[in-house]
Amino acid sequence: MDLFTKYYSEWKGGRKNTNEFYKTIPRFYYRLPAEDEVLLQKLREESRAVFLQRKSRELLDNEELQNLWFLLDKHQTPPMIGEEAMINYENFLKVGEKAGPKCKQFFAAKVFAKLLHTDSYGRISIMQFFNYVMRKVWLHQTRIGLSLYDVAGQGYLRESDLENYILELIPTLPQLDGLEKSFYSFYVCTAVRKFFFFLDPLRTGKIKIQDILACSFLDDLLELRDEELSKESQETNWFSAPSALRVYGQYLNLDKDHNGMLSKEELSRYGTATMTNVFLDRVFQECLTYDGEMDYKTYLDFVLALENRKEPAALQYIFKLLDIENKGYLNVFSLNYFFRAIQELMKIHGQDPVSFQDVKDEIFDMVKPKDPLKISLQDLINSNQGDTVTTILIDLNGFWTYENREALVANDNENSADLDDT
Repeated sequence: MDLFTKYYSEWKGGRKNTNEFYKTIPRFYYRLPAEDEVLLQKLREESRAVFLQRKSRELLDNEELQNLWFLLDKHQTPPMIGEEAMINYENFLKVGEKAGPKCKQFFAAKVFAKLLHTDSYGRISIMQFFNYVMRKVWLHQTRIGLSLYDVAGQGYLRESDLENYILELIPTLPQLDGLEKSFYSFYVCTAVRKFFFFLDPLRTGKIKIQDILACSFLDDLLELRDEELSKESQETNWFSAPSALRVYGQYLNLDKDHNGMLSKEELSRYGTATMTNVFLDRVFQECLTYDGEMDYKTYLDFVLALENRKEPAALQYIFKLLDIENKGYLNVFSLNYFFRAIQELMKIHGQDPVSFQDVKDEIFDMVKPKDPLKISLQDLINSNQGDTVTTILIDLNGFWTYENREALVANDNENSADLDDT
């Protein structure tokens, strides 16, 4: 050690650092209060609440946003593009000076450059800039709103935290006015599952607030504030009342013995009732069950996976079921294991079984894996054919649709031609 110090001192030229600050390492870790440290927990909660209130006051309120719009409109730079008002950089800076300290962050050169497109006068759209400001304010407001439910104060929400957030959000969403209060708990469970299924792939039981803000799910949920939301939009929105009632209604219809849980036999009637027994066996082997039966939360994961087969999180869910040897890849044995059940169902329905060899070759041609003998999850995702491959292996109806895709397209074309003739 002495030798090291000697050579290090010589290398540094024998100079000693006279700054006292460098003699001590600053504290960088503060442990969280334990559950029994009630006073410390209360202090932490109160200090976080005060901090979030201060951050909230820093945001633009409605009156300040209206004033900003007035200033932008007053300083617009002609000529207009159609009905689109524009503003140049000089006037942009003038508005920034008059708008007040809260707006200062929005009037930076990089913001102007980000919104500058192809205008020959070097201007930006006033409406685009104002929408940018509105979006930023909304994101910060939502971040603060979500942080109020972050009990641990670590930047993530647990399942119970997100449940509380959505439960308290329901009365503010006009599109959910018709929901019975007795259905609230099922609605909250349905909504929360989508967040956790897609944003918590490792099943840690918590989601980063940043990830919630970055995905589109919160936009879909808050879209329900629109009192004039179209029927089509409601049907495609997982968080809408019709969608939640549809999913829960399907669950109740499958539950023939009315015990609140689904057996393998009951789940086999899901969708077109053509999923193979081999696949259903794997579902009940790998997923959380209670005395061999599936609860509503586990059922929601199952539905989200099958309804979103193009998504990586859904493919991960199904891949785990197909990977019967837990090797992290699918080989010829795995594919044959599942496709054999498809062949058996074809015989039962009086169809001629398709050769596994042909299907196996088609699957490898579609996926084009890095290893010609193994298909990894990443191979499936990269191929953009994961939904087709998984459907072929688990669902007779899906396989039949794939096998007869050319005939179905031809029929659709003929029907379209008939309609055009009439």
